[in-house]
Amino acid sequence: MKLKALLAGVAIAALASMASAEPYRLGVLTDMSGMNFDLAGQGSAVAARMAVEDFGGTLLGEPVEVIVGDHQNKPDVGATLARRWIDEQNVKAVIDVPTSSVAMAVQDVTRAADVAFLISTAGSSDLTGKACSPSSALWTWDTYALANGTGRAMTQEGEKSWFFITADYTFGHALERDTSEAVRSLGGEVVGAVRHPRETTDFSSYLLQAQASGAEVIALANSSGDTMTAMKQAGEYGITAAGQKLAGLLLFLTDVDGVGLETAQGLTLTTGFYWDFDDQTRAWSKRFGEQMGGRMPTMVQAGVYSAVLNYLKAAEAAKAVEGTAVMSQLRTMKIDDMFARNAYLREDGRLVHDMYLAQVKTPAESTGRWDYYKILRTIPGEEAFKPLEQSDCPLVKK
Repeated sequence: MKLKALLAGVAIAALASMASAEPYRLGVLTDMSGMNFDLAGQGSAVAARMAVEDFGGTLLGEPVEVIVGDHQNKPDVGATLARRWIDEQNVKAVIDVPTSSVAMAVQDVTRAADVAFLISTAGSSDLTGKACSPSSALWTWDTYALANGTGRAMTQEGEKSWFFITADYTFGHALERDTSEAVRSLGGEVVGAVRHPRETTDFSSYLLQAQASGAEVIALANSSGDTMTAMKQAGEYGITAAGQKLAGLLLFLTDVDGVGLETAQGLTLTTGFYWDFDDQTRAWSKRFGEQMGGRMPTMVQAGVYSAVLNYLKAAEAAKAVEGTAVMSQLRTMKIDDMFARNAYLREDGRLVHDMYLAQVKTPAESTGRWDYYKILRTIPGEEAFKPLEQSDCPLVKK
């Protein structure tokens, strides 16, 4: 009788434990209400859920659930939400995080908690520099790669003098710095720069300063809504018609869709993904579009899918969910999917993969909505991203 009672007690305890076990949660911390909504937002959440479904929906025998939060592009809001998720909701990875200043704050939280941080939309190269973390991966792009792609390409074509219109926060500063270094390394010069607050509605004073500088290139070191507004107003002022070239240093597919080909045609850009690149990208993008009303994915939405899928593979292989353990496993794995080509994860947290130099099509070249880019060339990852020996990440052994 005592043995039966003991076994019954064990069984009840096991059932109670199973009933109370929480699923592993992945938190997509994104912009659901601001200027980054179209390029990340709901599409990032859809991409994360697609990755979980494609992996099979479980990790180490437990169900996996994707939850979504809006950081409102505020570092304190993002950090607070990430901390609450980790402490109260069994979140094992924080994903996406548009806006580099928010990502910096969130990375402090995930580093301290040893939780994986899969960064797709933020792109300051400082995230894998002095601020690097052993539990983070900067998956999709960074300011160095954009500068090295677009900045170098235009300077090599003979556009030697540059003026920057820069978003006045972490990302904009890093993009201006990295592009300036690329331009100067090829004998170009920066003749001036001006900074603007996020979500600026009137760029007239900034554009007039850029026009007056006489620079051959007016570089927009900003993103999403700010880039679109500046591009539209530059067209209204006749700046490109007068001979100066506009460089959208961070340009998303949704930005081109927003301003139209008449305004964006001819722009050179660097991207980590294009939906119409090959059969593999088209097949995945069709599935994504079926859940997004026919919209095609941006590079950061595709990056979210790749990051989540590879995180799950690494966690399963490592039999662990702690951030540093999963990242250590990822560094030993081959990473090759519809987004990440010839890819590997470095000790500073940078995912090295092929990038692409592209040009926006003319209206006559486009066959319809979302047919916006011509891929000019593939930039191998080793060329696109900052060499590891130049990293100031304290995790890098020198």
